Amino acid sequence: MKKSIDALPLRNVVVDDPFWKRYVELVRGTVLPYQWDILNDRVEGAGPSCCIRNFRIAAGEIRGSFGGMVFQDSDVYKWIEAVAYSLCMCPDAKLEALADGAIDIICAAQQPDGYLNTYYIINGLEKRFTFLRDHHELYCLGHLIEAAVAYYRSTGKRKLLDAAIRFADCVCGIFGTGENQIPGYPGHEIIELALVKLYRLTGDKKYLRLAVFFIDRRGQEPLYFREETERYNRDFYWHDTYFRYQYYQAGKPVRAQTAAEGHAVRAVYLYSGMADVAAETNDEELLEVCCRLWDNITGKQMYITGAIGVGAHGESFTFDYDLPNDTVYGETCASIGLVFFAIRLFELTGDSKYTDVIERALYNGIISGISLNGTEFFYVNPLEADPEACEKDYGKRHVRPERQKWFDCACCPPNFARLVSSVGNYAYSQSADTFFVNLYIGGKIQADIDGAAVIFHVQTEYPWKDKVRISVEANAPVGFSLAVRIPGWCEKHCLKLNGTAARYRIHRGYAYVSRVWESGDTVELTLDMPVAIVGADPRVKENVGKAAVMRGPIVYCLEQADNGTGLHRYFIDSRTAFDSSFEPGFLGGTVVLRCRAKYLSGGGWEDGQLYRPGRSPEFEERTATWIPYYAWANRGPGEMLVWVHCRL
Repeated sequence: MKKSIDALPLRNVVVDDPFWKRYVELVRGTVLPYQWDILNDRVEGAGPSCCIRNFRIAAGEIRGSFGGMVFQDSDVYKWIEAVAYSLCMCPDAKLEALADGAIDIICAAQQPDGYLNTYYIINGLEKRFTFLRDHHELYCLGHLIEAAVAYYRSTGKRKLLDAAIRFADCVCGIFGTGENQIPGYPGHEIIELALVKLYRLTGDKKYLRLAVFFIDRRGQEPLYFREETERYNRDFYWHDTYFRYQYYQAGKPVRAQTAAEGHAVRAVYLYSGMADVAAETNDEELLEVCCRLWDNITGKQMYITGAIGVGAHGESFTFDYDLPNDTVYGETCASIGLVFFAIRLFELTGDSKYTDVIERALYNGIISGISLNGTEFFYVNPLEADPEACEKDYGKRHVRPERQKWFDCACCPPNFARLVSSVGNYAYSQSADTFFVNLYIGGKIQADIDGAAVIFHVQTEYPWKDKVRISVEANAPVGFSLAVRIPGWCEKHCLKLNGTAARYRIHRGYAYVSRVWESGDTVELTLDMPVAIVGADPRVKENVGKAAVMRGPIVYCLEQADNGTGLHRYFIDSRTAFDSSFEPGFLGGTVVLRCRAKYLSGGGWEDGQLYRPGRSPEFEERTATWIPYYAWANRGPGEMLVWVHCRL
């Protein structure tokens, strides 16, 4: 069961297609500089981050009190990780210098024993590790490790890596079941997968052992969070909810869990760590648990956009088939965490059902989290919005009809930056004898296959056009399999090799072309991409009698800017014909869909007549204009709707 598929080194992937190159460049040229200014409290109209200021206080450079969330350190760690990935693809001396300066500030705050957390350095080191349930020290260490590993791999510089190792070594001595050790685990997971990254880099097994400990100890009796709460007389915010400890995925041992519960981001971060541990320890049982939880999420608790975590109370999963569109939380970080989980399961199984979800989340529920100009962000990603309801309905107060400059809890913007900067890691993978095309992202990709250097040139205008062209460049003939994903949404496809029908086999959703390849060999994949009217399982009660519109991997929506108010009054027919056109100057360049629709008229209703005896409804004929869901709210606040009434 050992992992046999790996991502390529990020520096081996040059992204060069109209869609994703724009996002990669947006992150490098706009998002990262903007976020650096945010972290230094220099953006007018955005609340103070206090992040860099906290490190300066902790280092003794300035005087002051801690500001921001208890986990504020993690924002700069994610920013550095995003910088590291960006530098792999595009060296940038100015950006690297900013990161080096940030690392100097961070390391200046580190304590002699390796401990590094500004909240407790400023507020009292004697209290450290006394509130694991809610104070996120181990979560921050997890992000520090991820940043340090990424920056070392990108630049070869060890300063942050050495700091992360010292803190990790400190934690390895403090946690465990030995005398005077703490038998606890983090309230917010991510350190588990980070420790595996550190183990893979250093080869030091104590990091893997600690990751195993945190996973296997979680939810075991006596329950650590219960003991900690009683020992330190902590208040317990979730005492009135059914999930209580399961909010932290700690109500029962992880191997006994059958459904995704609790805080959605914590959950998928934990599951990602579980998958990594399963891979490194050959733990078949743990992998089975991961697959069971994956099936529950994607089969019963995931939105069509790849959003997860429906509940605003606890940013949580609720129950199977509970998928309301206007009160959904759908945190951007949760979809990003789902991608982390998906790529790990793909690398263990080679199954396209995982990379299908990566594509769904990336093109819909993740890039929706940022404005087209790169300086405004969604934390919550609804599938239906009405500005008046967002303002006046307490139950929808978490939904925003406009992206924000920043957040008090700002986990999502830097998380977005690190994912997009590393998108090449998800697009292409390889095993000993197979090169996998997971996502259709154009560019130049270098791989070492059986000791031979092979370059793949990928040309595509996906997701707007249906063709992907892959050309091979090699110094000598080399035998391997080229595996291209046939998306789950695609009902018809055509695969050609050097201009004629290719011989291939389908295995777990990938088309395998196996042969001895020579320079100039070319594969052309055509994916039939009609507009699809998509229904939901009838157990999703909010969507009964409704349909969503997709073209290829893109989920579409109606927006007030094109269709006026009262979007809930639109009806389409299951046989509706759509016109599609690429409009290069519109919303960053996008395919727009249009169709004839019926609009429920107000004819015959008198003002103030809320109800009347039934009669046949009156409809107006209108043209409905559909834009990609990810692009909504870039033209000012207004109504938005994904699921529309559909008459069969």
